[in-house]
Order: sequence, then structure tokens, then C-alpha cells
Amino acid sequence: MSPIDAIASTYATDTIFILGKGPSADAVDPQVFAGSLVIALNDAERIAPADITVFHGDWVKSSIAEAGFRSRLYVTSTDFRAPQRQVLNRPHVPLTQESADLMIQRLQQDDVVLEDVLFMSALQIARRIAKSRGRTQTVYMVGFDFEYDPTHAYSQRLGLDYAPSHEHDRQPKILMQEYFFINALYVLKGSEIEVRHVGTKALSALTPAELNNAFLTQPVRALDAPHRVLVTAELTTNHFGDRLRLERMVRAAKAAGADLIKVQKRHVETFYSDEQLRSRYASPFGTTFGDYRRQLELDADDFAALDALCKQLDIDWFASVLDMDSFKFMLQFEPRRMKLPSTISEHTEYLSHVAANFGGAVVLSTGMTDTGYEQWVLETFKRCKQLYLMQANSAYPTPVEDCGIGVVRHYFELSRQEPRIVPAYSSHDFGWMASVMAVAAGAQMVEKHVKMGNTEWAHFDAVAIDLTGPSFKEYVDKVREAELIVGEEFKQVRSSEHHKYFRNQA
Repeated sequence: MSPIDAIASTYATDTIFILGKGPSADAVDPQVFAGSLVIALNDAERIAPADITVFHGDWVKSSIAEAGFRSRLYVTSTDFRAPQRQVLNRPHVPLTQESADLMIQRLQQDDVVLEDVLFMSALQIARRIAKSRGRTQTVYMVGFDFEYDPTHAYSQRLGLDYAPSHEHDRQPKILMQEYFFINALYVLKGSEIEVRHVGTKALSALTPAELNNAFLTQPVRALDAPHRVLVTAELTTNHFGDRLRLERMVRAAKAAGADLIKVQKRHVETFYSDEQLRSRYASPFGTTFGDYRRQLELDADDFAALDALCKQLDIDWFASVLDMDSFKFMLQFEPRRMKLPSTISEHTEYLSHVAANFGGAVVLSTGMTDTGYEQWVLETFKRCKQLYLMQANSAYPTPVEDCGIGVVRHYFELSRQEPRIVPAYSSHDFGWMASVMAVAAGAQMVEKHVKMGNTEWAHFDAVAIDLTGPSFKEYVDKVREAELIVGEEFKQVRSSEHHKYFRNQA
């Protein structure tokens, strides 16, 4: 399988974005791109993370390196190398007056080359992806203004402009692209891709505002609404220790309407035994279980990047903290909440330490425990500001008959006696039904595992919802709908009600 086909295989949607650098790209919310395959031109990955970047100019290398390599694959004719990223070398075919027709001809063929009009190369890649998937793909062209203003030629998100400053070259190159785009639309009619230009020109299919509205979830209630059910997107370690993948997942979860992002933190060298770490384990990161687990862990720089990103997106994050070293490590971020998962429910010495030394909110999952553990938790966790009691079954996937939503109702009754207790549900079952029922039972937080594409060797992929498709948005929407259906507890006459029969006043 080629690198392009391998990337395409990880997406469930039939949507592709081709990202240019025009100023109109600033009007598109970056979350729009998060769950779909993105092909960026030159250094447009500085605007939003991409899957594939295509370029042939040497100047692009410095700009991409400065941005921190925000693509998974680079298609280039240069000697470019990127750490932990794939590079596919393809020839550059310069444009001449005589070769313009040949460029249009190449667009209709299967090979991918680097054209001077780079979006033609991106369209070639999009056609290849459509053929690989065996179905039509919708391609949105973002940041292609086909206009030139020397005071505002490119997206402001780029920051420093690394492109050579030859103004007399830029204007004709940008203006001629519209001619080739119109030609491309003509020859691609009825092909494997349906191309939609995003902008305000006569040839545009929709405006940036319309694109935002089409892809972004509008929350049912305001963030500060009372009794709001918090939806947590549990990334587990499905980011694979890859900061770019982590960013894409956070953006996709936010775009789908999640309220919280959750990751995991464990100190690999002490959490697992030497025997476990040395045992054979097949993964792309090595031959042992230790190779695998070390790659999955986020380091201090990764957590700092996660914290900055979540602040930028106005979404909070927290972590499952599985051991003493990780607890001490996490305190540097001054977390408002931490999770203690079912995995460590027997580590009572460590749990007691957290209870005695952390005053924020504790989210405590109760899988593999009974009422005796519940009583111990209630007696031990007296210092925390809030105690989220999260019903969970630790089977992946959880059988329907073992979801135990009745336990959520029990936690709800406990919260009436002690208001700092918050009933919650961690979904290890398929779909949204159990989570919706948990909301009806009183849950004020629900948690769902998420992933980015299908990966055969990854943990918990069987129960995780794919962020590249519509399923997580559907999950959030169903939770919001359930929240509205449950409504308030006090009985009152609603505005939708009216009497059909009136009492005779005579």
C-alpha cells in the first residue's frame, strides 16, 4: 500500500480539504478540518495540521521546519527530510506556455507529479484517494482567492512569510491560477471527485461562513448552563505519542461538541514489571511491550502543547494519573481535575495519597469494584472539591446487560445527600444508548473513548469512536438531546401545554 493510500485508509469520511494560503483561509475555523483528510500546499500546514503536504520550492523546507512538521506525509521533489514523517519524492514538471495543456492532461491520468500550479497536484492526489476508496470524494478548496493584494496576500495565521519576495512574480502566478482552476472544474465533471471552491467568487460553491456552519456543532446549551452534562472525549493513548495526531484529535473532538479532553499518564518504568517490558509485542515502535508503551507516553513538552492548544480552543483537559510519579508530574500543570481509573482500584496506598494531597475534582471510575470499595472511597476522598463517581464496566466492549445504569441512579441519590458527589458514566459499550440512559438516570458527566482512524495494533480500538467520521458528533448530539428530554425535576405547566376541555363556570 502506498503512503497516500495508507493515510486515506484511516479516514471514514468522504471529505478532502485542499488548503491554500489565501487570506480567506482565516475565515475558516481550523476545527472544520480536524476530522477529514487535509492536503496542504507549500507551507499551508502552518494554518492547520495536514495529512499530506505537497511542495517543490526549496524555501518551503525552512518554513515547515519552523512550524514543527505538521503533516504526516510530504510529497516533494526536493531533498527534504522530516523526523518521524514520511517523504514521497515525485518529479517537478515546470510550467511553460507550451506545456499548459499537458498539465490539464496529467490531471486526468493516474500519476502524481509536482506541478507549478500546485493545487493541480493536490487534485491528482485527491483523484487517487477516490479511486483507492472506490467512491466519490467531495473536495473543498480553501484559501484559494485568485486575487492579489500586496498588503494582505496570504493568511495571517502563517506569521512570518518564508516565500521569496518577488512581487512581480507573485501577482501573475496567483491571478493565472483561476484560469487553471476553471479548466480543472471542466475536465473533472463526472469524475471520482466533486470539487467545491470555498470563497466569495462567482465560481465558489459556498462561503467560509457556510463551510463553518456545515461542519461545526452548535451546542444545545451555553457552557455555563445549569445541570449541563459534560461530555468527555477519552483519547486514551490513541494519539500514539504523536503530537500532530494529538492535535488533530483534540480539534476533531472540540468540533464535534465535546466539553473535555482526557488523556493518560503513567510512568512506564515503574508501572510495569521488567518482565512485561521485555516481553514481545508487535507494533510500529519496536519489538517489545516496553518499546510500545514508551512511545505512547506524552512528555512534559507534549502536555505543555496540549495545555496551550486547549486554552486556544476554549476546552478543558485532564488526565488519568496511574501512579505516584505521574501524580507528582501532573501537579506542575495545576490541574482542576484528575481521574483515577478502574485499572488501579486496588492500589489503595496510592489512591489514599491522592485523596490527602489533591484538593481539585477527582473523577473516579468504579469498574471491577463493589459496594465495599464505594464505602472506602466515600470515607477516604473527603478533601477533594468534587468527587465524580463514574459507573463503569471494565470489559471492552461491555455487554449490554453489564452496563449497570442503575448504579448511576444510585450515585445520583448519593449526590442528594452529599452535593459534592457528581454521578457519571464511562462508556465502554458500543454506541450511545447506554450513555443516553445514564443521562436519564442522573449522570452529569459521560465519557467515550475516541480514536483517529482504524489501527489494528492499537489499544481499545474496538470500542473507540472514530473521529474521522460522524459517529462522535452523533454521540454528543444524542447526549444533548437526552439532556433536553430529561429537563428539570420540578413539575410545572409548560408553554406547550393547553387545556382541551374547560370547566363549566355556570
